[in-house]
Amino acid sequence: MTTGRASRRGWWPDTLRSRLFLILFTGLAIACGLSFGILFLERYMSAKTVMLGTLESDLATSIAVLDRLPANERPDWLDRLSRGNYRLVLGPGLPGVPDTSGRGAEIAERIEEAAGHKFPLRIESIPGDGKRLQGHLTLSDGTPLTIDVTPTGVMPIAEWLPYVLVAQMVLLVLCTWFAVRQAIRPLGELAAAADALDPNKKGQPLIEAGPSEVVHAARAFNAMRDRIAQYLEERVQILAAISHDLQTPITRMRLRADMADDSPEKDKLTNDLREIERLVQDGIAYARSSHGSGEKNSRIDLSSFVDSIAYDYQDTGKAVTVVGVVQGTTSTKPHALRRILTNFIDNAIKFAGAAEISVERKGEGGVVITVLDHGPGIPDDMLEAVMQPYLRLEQSRNRETGGTGLGLAIAQQLAGAIGGSVRLYNRAGGGLAAEVTLQ
Repeated sequence: MTTGRASRRGWWPDTLRSRLFLILFTGLAIACGLSFGILFLERYMSAKTVMLGTLESDLATSIAVLDRLPANERPDWLDRLSRGNYRLVLGPGLPGVPDTSGRGAEIAERIEEAAGHKFPLRIESIPGDGKRLQGHLTLSDGTPLTIDVTPTGVMPIAEWLPYVLVAQMVLLVLCTWFAVRQAIRPLGELAAAADALDPNKKGQPLIEAGPSEVVHAARAFNAMRDRIAQYLEERVQILAAISHDLQTPITRMRLRADMADDSPEKDKLTNDLREIERLVQDGIAYARSSHGSGEKNSRIDLSSFVDSIAYDYQDTGKAVTVVGVVQGTTSTKPHALRRILTNFIDNAIKFAGAAEISVERKGEGGVVITVLDHGPGIPDDMLEAVMQPYLRLEQSRNRETGGTGLGLAIAQQLAGAIGGSVRLYNRAGGGLAAEVTLQ
């Protein structure tokens, strides 16, 4: 059923722009064709009416003159009495066949009217020539007279008329294209704004200008975007408030645990409180990252900055190295960038045991810092999902292996705050690459 439906729609364009253009152009072209058809039909009917009217009036005079002239003078008057659409011939004329067409009957009626119904009339068509008709009658003295009629067609068309038709079709195409463009452009802008909508970034609102329908759609889209931002803001505020309020009871519980007698239960309780405190601190960090920080932009030396991060990990015995040549400077928020990279490095060490840092310059002032590992990587269908807060691929309850699920979410929030972006992808040779792009 689906295949048949697809085959039936194979001729129909896929894009709305093409469909509107095809519908409008086809309708206008048919209307234009009908106008020209009516014009030609009217010209044909006018030419026919003029021809028949002229045939009746002129032929009545010609027959009357020939009937009254002496027989020896009639040949001299034949050319004078003939017209463009008929010619008078003395004699039986060319052999023909009886004509029973509607056109022949109409011409016969006009000739009979011209002859005043005095002479018997016979209409024949000339074989091999579908246009010529001959009317045969006998004058008062018995002389046969043949009226050779050549009906005229449509009135001649002016030489410039085809050029007008071509110009009209070109104008029709241009007007149709412009109308479709005006109708589709707001829809394209709305789709682009929807694609660019990122709750973690503050983008420009959609311009509320144009026709009333477009203004209404743009206003509705902007209102929807503001509501989404407000909902996310409320969610983050709730998270920050809960995390902040939990710090006081957690601190009291730790003090009481420290004052308790040494026992295995005390050690377990202390470890549990430490994990809860870490979770609360990550929640506060995520809430703060969504609002950015008050940190100012400053210019940093990339080589010194990246080396200092690697040395900090090496001093604690972690396998973190810098690959390639790092040089140049960039303007960014150093503490936010350091937090992003340390989150990437912590994940690489946790799941692969080691991490590598590379720096690459792109375009005008663009910098891409990538943290590489040789771990198991992430399934392709989960690369975007892992950026969501509290989503953990490792489903165990062990925070040492699974973490809180906020590291990558915090990195993404901070990247938006410093005007950059983060991306995860699996390496061709195995492992994961986490990169942050700075503009």
